[in-house]
Amino acid sequence: MNKDHLMITESRFIENAPFNQIVDTLPVRECFENGKQVSGIYQDYRGNSVFGFSYCVRDLGFVLLAEFNEDETLQPVSVLQNRIFLTGIVITIVMAIVAFFLAKLLSRPIIKLKDATNQIASGNYNVRTNIRTRDEVGQLAASFDIMAQKIQESLITIKQKEDVIKQQEDILLNFSDQSENGCVCLIDIKDSTQITAKMTDSQASNLYSTFLNAMAIIVQEFKGTVIKNIGDALLFYFPNTNPLDPLSFKNVIDCCLSMCESHDKIGKKLEDKGLPIVDYKISATYGSVRVANTSTSDVNDIFGSTVNRCAKINGLSPKNGLVIDEGLYNAVKSIDKYSFSKMDELMPDNEQGYVVYTVTRK
Repeated sequence: MNKDHLMITESRFIENAPFNQIVDTLPVRECFENGKQVSGIYQDYRGNSVFGFSYCVRDLGFVLLAEFNEDETLQPVSVLQNRIFLTGIVITIVMAIVAFFLAKLLSRPIIKLKDATNQIASGNYNVRTNIRTRDEVGQLAASFDIMAQKIQESLITIKQKEDVIKQQEDILLNFSDQSENGCVCLIDIKDSTQITAKMTDSQASNLYSTFLNAMAIIVQEFKGTVIKNIGDALLFYFPNTNPLDPLSFKNVIDCCLSMCESHDKIGKKLEDKGLPIVDYKISATYGSVRVANTSTSDVNDIFGSTVNRCAKINGLSPKNGLVIDEGLYNAVKSIDKYSFSKMDELMPDNEQGYVVYTVTRK
C-alpha cells in the first residue's frame, strides 16, 4: 500500500485492485501515522478478520502486508480439534466396553463363590467352586472347596456314628438280660501315667501296642477271649467255666501265670525298640457276668459286679504277680500245682475288704 492507502499490487480477491482499491486498515494507518509495524488479528479491507503482519517503509512511502484469513488459518486446528474430540469419544466408548467385560470377568469367580456359599448355607454340601485362578480369589475358592469337603466328610461320619449308636441302642435292649458264669481277668501296666509322661505320643502308642499285643497273644494261646484294651490295660475273659470241675479253671490260672513269667521276654522287646521296661499287675475273678453279644460286631463286651471286682482288686496285686478273688480261689484251691497266699484284708488299698489271694506255681 502506498501513503495514499491505495493497493499497489494485485489482490487475490478483487480485479484491477492496483491504485484503485483503498486499504484503510490498522497496519496501514499505524505505518503512515505512527511509523509502527503491526502483527496480530485485525479487520482487512474486505471487513474479514485476518491474521496479519506489516512491514512499514514510511520513508519510501509504502507498507508491505502479509495476511491470512482467520478461518483459513484456524481450519486445521478446528479439524484437529474435531478429530481429537471424536477420537476421545471412540476411546471412551471402547474403554467403557472393555471395562464392562473386564468387570464381568473379574466378578464372575466372586459371584460363583457367593452362589456356592448360599448353597452351602441351604444344606447342599456337594457344591464345589472349581475356580483355578492364581490370584487371591482362586486361593479363597480353594480354601472354600477344602472347607466344604471337610464339612461334608464330617457330616457323613456323624451320620454313620448316629446309625451305629442307634443300632447299638436297639441291640442293648436285646442283650441286657443275658448272663453267664465265667472268669474275668485284667492286666494293667504299673505306674503307666508317670512312665508315659516323659514320652512322645508316638512312643507311648508304641509302648502300649507292643505290651498289649504280646499279652493278647498269650490269652489266645490259652483259649481266652480278649474283650478290649482300656488305655494301658487289657480285659480278657474265660467263659463257661464249670465250678464242679477245677481243671476247667486251669487255663485261666496258667494264662495269668504265663503272663507273669513273660516279664523278661516282653522287657527285651521293649528295650529293642528303645522303650522303657514296664511292670504290671494281674487280677482274676469268678462269678456271674453279663455278656453283650452284638449282631453288628464279632467283639463281645462284659459287665457286672464280677468285672468291677476284678478291676478293684487289681491294685492289690504284687509287681508282675497275680491275685484272685475268693470265688476263683474256691474253684481252684484243690489243684496241687499252685501255691496260694491269703492277703491281709486290712491292707490300705483294700478299702472294700475283699478276700484276695496271690497265686504262684509250686
